[in-house]
Amino acid sequence: MGERPGASKKNYVPDEVQFRTKPQIALELIGRALANGVQLGAWTFDELYGRDNKFLDGLQQRRQTFVAEVPVDFHGWVQKPTILRSGPKKSKKRGRPKQYPRLARRRPSCEVRNLVKYSPVFREQSWQRYRIKDTDKGPEVWEVKWAVFWRKDEDGLPSRRHCLIVARNLLTGEWKYFVTNCVPGEKGITLRWLLRVAFGRWSVERCFHEAKDELGMDHYQVRGWRCLHRHFFVTQLSHLFCAGVRQQYDDPGIEQPGSLTIEQVRSAVNTWLSSADLKPARRQERYEQELEKQHYYQRRNEQARKSHTKTRITRLHELGIDVDNIKSCITSRRDDEIRCFRSKVYNDEESQSGAVQLDYR
Repeated sequence: MGERPGASKKNYVPDEVQFRTKPQIALELIGRALANGVQLGAWTFDELYGRDNKFLDGLQQRRQTFVAEVPVDFHGWVQKPTILRSGPKKSKKRGRPKQYPRLARRRPSCEVRNLVKYSPVFREQSWQRYRIKDTDKGPEVWEVKWAVFWRKDEDGLPSRRHCLIVARNLLTGEWKYFVTNCVPGEKGITLRWLLRVAFGRWSVERCFHEAKDELGMDHYQVRGWRCLHRHFFVTQLSHLFCAGVRQQYDDPGIEQPGSLTIEQVRSAVNTWLSSADLKPARRQERYEQELEKQHYYQRRNEQARKSHTKTRITRLHELGIDVDNIKSCITSRRDDEIRCFRSKVYNDEESQSGAVQLDYR
């Protein structure tokens, strides 16, 4: 270990470890999860993975559904282009022979931002308003358009039928582009479900945010392979413990000033650990002080949440939007229980790709 050319012996990096990109690592982890019997409705990820066509092709080869956020310069077509499978039998032209299959010259691919701006498919389509989710600062409302889409693969050829979803935030003006390998209206797939998956990544991002800010996941000062892994393992175990405590004591049926946060759980655990060797009277006093502080922050957070929500709803009303009378992607906790099943979404001509839709209801 640590004897690879150019590698420091102090790092203890195993010799079999080779450099790989994040999409390559992600494909291996997905394959390992599938081999262990893990099933789910769809994969969703940010632009780093969405821009990688090899990663998207790898998911499709593994018969997985995905809703990928893609960059504005992602290329594809909203009308299926013509593919030339072979050239003329006799050609008088000299030079290097053309490679087939190849794309006809009539329809070059286009960036998704230009498709939305100039394509009649999008220009003639009306925006649909959706209440995507409720945050601590109030409801988020996005306007959405979608169209059947053929993404440009690694060989410059169109892939099988996809769906391009374009969303813009009414208050911030932010735009997002998503590509999914299933189309609304086919085999029970709905636009609402696709939006729920596309915007459902916030919970994962929040986990990383909490682990870094509250539990020090990014505060390591080591370089060794084993030291890094040990630090990450301890951080994740701490996060799991705090999440378990939060779930246990944050009971909606109990009247309390507000919901618990990971920060409050971490603060309470720190108080308990620092008071373990104190006298009972002093320890009880510390507990009461911590409890009073927790209630104060819960009340303050709850008041701030109500104030932000009221302000956002007022701004939406000024735009003529009633958040209670538009389409909503918000579901109850019971509706979010995942049940996976396999259902074919391809017709006979497309079934050769071997892709199978995974859905949950």
